[in-house]
Amino acid sequence: MPPATAILQVICPDRPALVSELSGWVAANGGNIRHADHHTDAGAGLFLSRIEWQLEGFGLPRAAIAPAVGALAERLGGEGQVHFSDEVPRVAIFVSRQEHCLVDLLWRTRAGELPMTVPLVVSNHPHLQATAESFGATFVHLPVSAATKAEVETEQLRLLADHGIELVVLAKYMQVLSGDFLARFDAAGRPGGSGASGHGVINIHHSFLPAFQGAQPYHRAWERGVKLIGATAHYVTEELDAGPIIEQATVHVSHRDEVDDLIRKGRDTERLALARALRLHLRRQVMVYRGRTAVFD
Repeated sequence: MPPATAILQVICPDRPALVSELSGWVAANGGNIRHADHHTDAGAGLFLSRIEWQLEGFGLPRAAIAPAVGALAERLGGEGQVHFSDEVPRVAIFVSRQEHCLVDLLWRTRAGELPMTVPLVVSNHPHLQATAESFGATFVHLPVSAATKAEVETEQLRLLADHGIELVVLAKYMQVLSGDFLARFDAAGRPGGSGASGHGVINIHHSFLPAFQGAQPYHRAWERGVKLIGATAHYVTEELDAGPIIEQATVHVSHRDEVDDLIRKGRDTERLALARALRLHLRRQVMVYRGRTAVFD
């Protein structure tokens, strides 16, 4: 394992000398900066910064860093948070019947590509139980209907709390989570936080958003004769398929392709976009502001 680092994320009103002030704060406490990325959104008048430094030799004890970051952000008139590279979040994956994204994420986790554990897989169908359990995850089958949706979401939230889940990934979970679920999950105080307040659920949608939102995007793309299809990984909000976008992937199609060809090609983009987005989130390279993201890749 590489030496542990601290990762600072700050969003504040833009003004001169912010880079110097932030890097100077790290240096004043004996920190050796490994990575530093900054962005100014001139239209919004905001400054965004991600600074990562080695914990070894840092002058503040680990438990004191978060309060110090809070005081620093307050002084800058913005918001700040700190994470640590050796944190290994506990992630739950929600699925329906399709297995390609689930298998890809479980394999990448086992291979060490994604710094997380997956103790829980939840599905509204029983089909993928053997797959989940073969990777050591607990599989829970919770059928969903309009009449039982509220009851099922309450049970899902209980399972997430019992397993200490920080992040939920919708890996082709063909159900819409309610605003009540999202609010209650965020309010539950997940261990370690989501990396962006209120953004603890990531979804993969099988289109290049904002095109073809909702159901059957490949069928509608084929009807329009598009020459490019894609997939979009985004944070989940109450508005369907409209949350802040983290990552997108595309592939070319032609007039010779039928709907089944678009679906087959689309699955590759879904796996890739979701895996990339999850890695970016886990490495704290995503910052959400004003309904959009800045991705420091």
